[in-house]
Amino acid sequence: MQVSVLASGSKGNATFVAIDGAKILVDAGISATRIKKALAAENVDAADLDAVLLTHEHRDHVVGLATLSKWYHLPIYSRRKTLASLPISIQQAIASPLLHPVDGAFRLAGLSIMPFSTSHDAADPVGWRLAGSRTVAVCTDLGFVTQTVEAAIDGTDVLVLEANHDPAVLKDGRYPWPLKRRILSNRGHLANADAAWAIARMQHRPKDVFLAHLSQENNTPDLAYETVSGILKGQGIDDVPLHVARQDAAVRLI
Repeated sequence: MQVSVLASGSKGNATFVAIDGAKILVDAGISATRIKKALAAENVDAADLDAVLLTHEHRDHVVGLATLSKWYHLPIYSRRKTLASLPISIQQAIASPLLHPVDGAFRLAGLSIMPFSTSHDAADPVGWRLAGSRTVAVCTDLGFVTQTVEAAIDGTDVLVLEANHDPAVLKDGRYPWPLKRRILSNRGHLANADAAWAIARMQHRPKDVFLAHLSQENNTPDLAYETVSGILKGQGIDDVPLHVARQDAAVRLI
């Protein structure tokens, strides 16, 4: 198994997952050139990807999709409303046979892949659970952790989970109030402490956790790590390694 968060944050998101020979990209929110180079640094040829899974249609998750599809003709999977809500320029650039709307779990390259609904201000946002001999879940861009999310992330070997902001930093920051309200809402982004409690509540916790989609304005890597690890230790949980994803470089687990 190989998991590499190629980039994560408000400027772009892409995560590479390899399980049992299957090679999957979750989101393509950075340029296709950067994705290609980042994968090459992981000793992966982008042409060998089996598919791209989209969490939702926001720019920081799809900006590289059109060029990536043009270069490699990769199949793209997401909810029907998400595919229909992609920017028109992206829809026009991608051949329709490459777009695969999905509702429930399906098989791909030997893996069982399951989309699960998340609470975010997009058309029909999802997280993804990829299961073979190991199991990985990618769950970012959610205002709160629903029972559906709890069930989907439980029992994973690796979890990529949003730890977007510190509410106090956000409230005292320079963002306009409507944007602050959006981020803090149930359809916004997950705070550091909420990520920690989501991990603490898991019946079967993962072997590794990536803290992802950190806000550059309302969070820091140290603050995210200290908040989440502090809450976990306070609950007597000290056996879950935390890896803080970065916007400008890949963070890997092999």
